[in-house]
Amino acid sequence: MNGGGLLVAGTTSDAGKSVVTAGVCRWLVRQGVKVAPFKAQNMSLNSFVTREGAEIGRAQAMQAQACRVEPTALMNPVLLKPGGEQSSQVVLLGKPVGELSARGYHGGRQQRLLGTVLDCLAELRGTYDAVICEGAGSPAEINLRRTDIVNMGIARNARLPVLVVGDIDRGGVFASFFGTVALLSPEDQALVAGFLVNKFRGDVSLLEPGLDMLHGLTGRRTYGVLPFRHGLGIDEEDGLRVSLRGTVRESNTAPPVGEDVLRVAVCAIPLMSNFTDVDALAAEPGVVVRFVDRPEELADADLVVVPGTRGTVRALEWLRERGLADALLRRAAEQRPVLGICGGFQILGQHIEDEVESRRGRVEGLGVLPLRVRFAPEKILARPEGVALGERVAGYEIHHGVAEVTGGTPFLDGCRVGQTWGTHWHGSLESDGFRRAFLREVAAAAGRRFVPAPDTSFAALREEQLDRLGDLIEQHADTDALWRLIESGAPQGLPFIPPGAPA
Repeated sequence: MNGGGLLVAGTTSDAGKSVVTAGVCRWLVRQGVKVAPFKAQNMSLNSFVTREGAEIGRAQAMQAQACRVEPTALMNPVLLKPGGEQSSQVVLLGKPVGELSARGYHGGRQQRLLGTVLDCLAELRGTYDAVICEGAGSPAEINLRRTDIVNMGIARNARLPVLVVGDIDRGGVFASFFGTVALLSPEDQALVAGFLVNKFRGDVSLLEPGLDMLHGLTGRRTYGVLPFRHGLGIDEEDGLRVSLRGTVRESNTAPPVGEDVLRVAVCAIPLMSNFTDVDALAAEPGVVVRFVDRPEELADADLVVVPGTRGTVRALEWLRERGLADALLRRAAEQRPVLGICGGFQILGQHIEDEVESRRGRVEGLGVLPLRVRFAPEKILARPEGVALGERVAGYEIHHGVAEVTGGTPFLDGCRVGQTWGTHWHGSLESDGFRRAFLREVAAAAGRRFVPAPDTSFAALREEQLDRLGDLIEQHADTDALWRLIESGAPQGLPFIPPGAPA
């Protein structure tokens, strides 16, 4: 017998689907429910490698952690990784299967993946008591409904009740709720059970008349009003908000242990991937992380991070066009700390041979680190572990570029020259002892009287964040009604709202 299920849809992208899904998962697992997350199709450059060697969206890995289960490829069978020029790499069941334009994908390939997606969901539902599914964008994207496999397409085929999340902080949430349902076909509308208001500031009693009117207009109830909370946007699907100039990644509000703070500048390169690599730095008391795109913004940084990217050659050109490449070269010459991760590591090398990603052939790198990079058709997906700076460290690798290191001091899989460091390992800074050792080296080189906190545990902080999400659901949603919805399946007898859209 299949387990229960729910599809968390949203009125827009970034309405809060990922964190609401994680919150529902954490609430359920605390009730003793065996639960798993699922997202049929995810478009993201923020990905993760499972223990089975499969690449999935990092949001689904975070949601699996909320469920206290190991993430697998079943939880995100289709991952699209944008690569520019309106094309994306298609990752199916954790492995890349080719590049497709948006037109090519929506023109036929997407619909052919429906069977695979449904099989994965069925396997999860046969294993778990409940599967909490996350939609993508909005279910009312009627231009894409015919080939949809992630919103109402999956809901209708799997008979899932749908909860629509709306971000009231943006404004217009009542119109968004009503319009979302009204644009759906009668068959799709029948699956929409109701709404969840997200990011509310103020007195809920002032909102209640509107919720009553929304119920009268749609025949659908609101399952809860979640208050606005800072610091809950963990493992977002893309770097849009954090890639803007000067954007600060939320840091731990605790004061520094030493006399100084440590300033980290992250180059907001195009097609930035796995920007969450710096979250562990932002979790340290006294560390301030900014995303920047101008050379003068590197001047007061104690550490500059060149992050991963889906377009290494394009990012290298962007750094040169912006004057950031010259600023990085000056930093390296002055023995001021620079860390390159994955694509950022490759950029710091001598040259890149790329007939896979950009197809630009040989391109000269910044020449700071002694390595040559050749892009191979096969993607490297790994979960390495090792010792660096005297501490145990673990990470994960996702890259086509193969680096041949010809000198320097070994550092993880890469190297170090002076105060410039490079590695393919994502997530290494989540290893607490290693992160502290690295920050001590950075502080010494920067001349800062900064001391890493001796007891900061990134894993514990992540657990606290997930528990805060579970608390939001438990305290501000009608959990009894929510559980009945998950357990009983698709709603029946809800009224149709004209005009509707063709199925």
